[in-house]
Amino acid sequence: MTINGVLSILKNLIDVSLVWIFIYAILKNLKNNIKMVMILKGVLIIIIVKLLSDYLNLKTVGLILEYTITWGPLALIIIFQPEIRNALEQLGKKQILTKHRSLTLDEREKVVYEIINSVDYMRKSRIGGLIVIEREISLNDYVTKSKTLYADISAELLISIFFPRNPLHDGGVIIQGNKITSAGAVFPISLNSKINKKLGTRHRAALGISEESDCIALVVSEETGKISIAINGILNYNLSLDDARMILIEELKPKKELLLDEQFDEESELDTDEKK
Repeated sequence: MTINGVLSILKNLIDVSLVWIFIYAILKNLKNNIKMVMILKGVLIIIIVKLLSDYLNLKTVGLILEYTITWGPLALIIIFQPEIRNALEQLGKKQILTKHRSLTLDEREKVVYEIINSVDYMRKSRIGGLIVIEREISLNDYVTKSKTLYADISAELLISIFFPRNPLHDGGVIIQGNKITSAGAVFPISLNSKINKKLGTRHRAALGISEESDCIALVVSEETGKISIAINGILNYNLSLDDARMILIEELKPKKELLLDEQFDEESELDTDEKK
């Protein structure tokens, strides 16, 4: 086989791989985007009706569907321009390296400890709250539109923010790393038609922001004191305090933890002591 033949095969493999990566990325994020699911259902219905009209020789229906298929993509771009813009923005929001996310094990435990302590107090006192924890996708757009704090995280500060007489208690708190970045944040309301109608604005906002990003949205109900956590458009409702703690600990773990030299030395020393 010549070099040109090998290069041609490599080009074809790269071409096919890029297409499959693109399809995989769409399917992976499709379940978390209610609007995109609705669009896909509409497109599938049009295709099915078009096939039926061709099979049954329905000329009028077929002609209308031909115009729909021809001009449909342009209409979708115009109608769903905000959603397309948000999808493109999320590509730019993807953060690979960020100071907020490089937390040590002790820092992550402290974050969870302070959040759980505040949630415990709020549920007992029937204080409503919405705490959103940023992960890979940036929430800076919501930070800039809310009251910037950038304070060390503490249970006392979280409780004081959501205290009923505080002007910021109606909005949400955004946590980036181990800092409370802002308060009074307003998040999009989920349009999922399957949401229980008994759920209030906080729960719908938690679902809404979890559909748009990979954040963790924790809600304390003002009426019932129940704890809920929304992740990837799924609401874990009426959690116990221990369940909420375990979910936070698990979800805040980095995808890949680097073993630092200091940690390696400490573990080596422990292994040596155990052997002795």
